[in-house]
Amino acid sequence: MTKEQAEFFQLQAKYSLFVGGYGSGKTETLANCALRDALSSSQAIIACYEPTYDLIRLILAPRMEEKLLDFGIRYKYNKTENIIYTSNPQCGDFILRTLENPVRIVGYESYRAHVDEIDTLKKDQANAVWQKIIARNRQSLVDDIGTRLEGSFNRVSAYTTPEGFKFAYDTWVKNKKAGYELVRAKTASNPFLPEDYVQSLLDSYPSQLIKAYLDGEFVNLNSGNVYPSFDRKLNHSNAIITKGDTLYVGMDFNRLKMSAVVYVIKDNDPIAVKEHTGVRDTPDMAKLLCDLYKNNGHSVIIYPDASGANSSSKNASESDLSILRQAGLTVRVNSTNPAIMNRINAFNAMILNGEGVRNLKVNTNNCPELTEALEQQPYDKNGMPDKSGGLDHVLDAAGYFIAYQYPIVKRQFTTQTIPGFGY
Repeated sequence: MTKEQAEFFQLQAKYSLFVGGYGSGKTETLANCALRDALSSSQAIIACYEPTYDLIRLILAPRMEEKLLDFGIRYKYNKTENIIYTSNPQCGDFILRTLENPVRIVGYESYRAHVDEIDTLKKDQANAVWQKIIARNRQSLVDDIGTRLEGSFNRVSAYTTPEGFKFAYDTWVKNKKAGYELVRAKTASNPFLPEDYVQSLLDSYPSQLIKAYLDGEFVNLNSGNVYPSFDRKLNHSNAIITKGDTLYVGMDFNRLKMSAVVYVIKDNDPIAVKEHTGVRDTPDMAKLLCDLYKNNGHSVIIYPDASGANSSSKNASESDLSILRQAGLTVRVNSTNPAIMNRINAFNAMILNGEGVRNLKVNTNNCPELTEALEQQPYDKNGMPDKSGGLDHVLDAAGYFIAYQYPIVKRQFTTQTIPGFGY
């Protein structure tokens, strides 16, 4: 095994994920782990899943047969039932099933389960089959007197190439729970590939696909990322709000979905240190900012959506901007919002400029929704930021401050004067 394959083989997690690039050995790892599990007991039922029957017939079944032959284990493959029966007092049997229809994952209990290429499914379907599989994974292994075998426990393992921010990302990264662990393997980690394999992929794929299909990284594979240079490691900062900090707050108005991103300025560069999303309306947001910051000695300056001058969160006579000002918050806003692409360009230039400098930093721990939105938001078919995924609210909030304080045009002519900072 490669180092990564061996690491995964030895994991004790109840729900494990092997995520890797092309040729990183996902199917080989699945076969090794499935055989290991089958050798726990002749009672063991090992369920192995592929997205389609063709993949069972062409890839999974031949690989399992090869492993059994290598170990000298006699077997019979019933192609009608898609079950491999073994004739060994120390080895269980293998049930081979597809992921095409979750309602057909019934009628058996498995001791261990192995799921191949789960991220090729739509997110809802992947979630449905995962729930079915873990529900079926409940077989107990017992000795001759009915006592559960020592060290035996049920486990489900998945193996996939990352296909964007889909089921695997949601389950093992974004919403990771106790018992869920992953091992990532790059294509280059497999020394048994042809010498020109990696180079041929490098020559054929754009950078985003290289990160996914060679490095095993979760990246946006949709029609172009709006913020392609953002990196949660390279743009990360551990900065937090400290006593006496002036706080610069970008704000977007949306009833029940109001968003605000709180920045501090260090060495003249902005750092997003806190986010507030899903707030009901402007009065609630104003109260929140006062309770958390203004009433605790911070000067709070709001950089809102300019449309707030004409809208109302509570009644037609009271604008959003008036509500903020009446709460004692300073508001800085132009008469109109900048053009969307100007705001995006300003944001991208702060994320990574032409000289390779990353001026914008984000405390990714305190701003998880902003971080994910910067990683994931694609363009729609009209070349504008896609709003269908709900990622735009927190990004709009963050962008209003950046576009006001660090506009592209301003930075082209001066490196000293930052409007609004008293220089």
